[in-house]
Amino acid sequence: MVVYIDLIFAANLLIDGVLLWLTGWLVKLRVSWWRLVLSAVIGALYVVMMFVPELSFLYTFLIKFGLSVLMLWVAFGFKSLPQYLRCMGAFYMINFMAAGGILGVHYLLQSTSEIWNGMVFTTSGGQAYKLKIGFWFVVVMLPLLLVIFKAVHSSRNRREQLDSYIGEVTVDIDGVTVTCPGLLDTGNRLCDPLTRIPVMVMEASLWEGQLPPSWKGRLTQDGADRLLLETDGQSFAWQDRMRLVPYRGINRGASFMLALKPDLVTIKLGSETYTCTRVLIGLDGGTLSGEGAYRAVIHPDLTQGELAATAAAVLS
Repeated sequence: MVVYIDLIFAANLLIDGVLLWLTGWLVKLRVSWWRLVLSAVIGALYVVMMFVPELSFLYTFLIKFGLSVLMLWVAFGFKSLPQYLRCMGAFYMINFMAAGGILGVHYLLQSTSEIWNGMVFTTSGGQAYKLKIGFWFVVVMLPLLLVIFKAVHSSRNRREQLDSYIGEVTVDIDGVTVTCPGLLDTGNRLCDPLTRIPVMVMEASLWEGQLPPSWKGRLTQDGADRLLLETDGQSFAWQDRMRLVPYRGINRGASFMLALKPDLVTIKLGSETYTCTRVLIGLDGGTLSGEGAYRAVIHPDLTQGELAATAAAVLS
């Protein structure tokens, strides 16, 4: 068997560099590229030493653990013990995740015959399995698994940040109550230009049972003013609650949005509860969140201190 030491060194240099970089990203530490490269070189040199029989004593638990301590110290330095322990925990978590991912994918791609051929029965009646993973398989799969891990972790962080701005919205109109999750949009400044009443946007499908049947699927296609002209008092009981709110969308000209005048809007955001009657409910014909995380966009003025009050106080 021919072993290319330079190839093994280069591959482990790349792998260690990626693992250390991802560790810094996970604990949110900026690391100098030269420290990262130097630490990866130490890890790659250690792997090469396994081919020197005289150095076999280096492959013990204490030496391996000490090497990881040295690599982390070279890459990130030592500012405080808690920070250093966070780096170590993240480093080992990423390594174990990558190793487990490689084993899982390798097992998934194997056929039944390959599994049986690699199985060994011991003298005591137990079973063992010979694991043979190709060098290039590890080199290709490891960066791919780490990229997937980074993407999933980033998505989780974005969702957590989004959840901090999501509350429960309850709208009462003429005895009809609709409750849905709503996103507090601090950049939303949509108001009725004449009365300066803030507009909270909701998906029109939430009010499908109360809107005219002929409007279904047309809010995103036909103009709001045209739909309103087609409605008469006999077919739509809430005609006197309808408003036309002009707005300008992104890369679009001026347009109109249909809005309803509610009796009461209650917003629960974290531990706070806000109620308001001076608000309009804009109807959006599409889906506000592709993931379904929220179905309403809360105007920031509705959560200001002067508008805040508990629902119990309003209803008492």
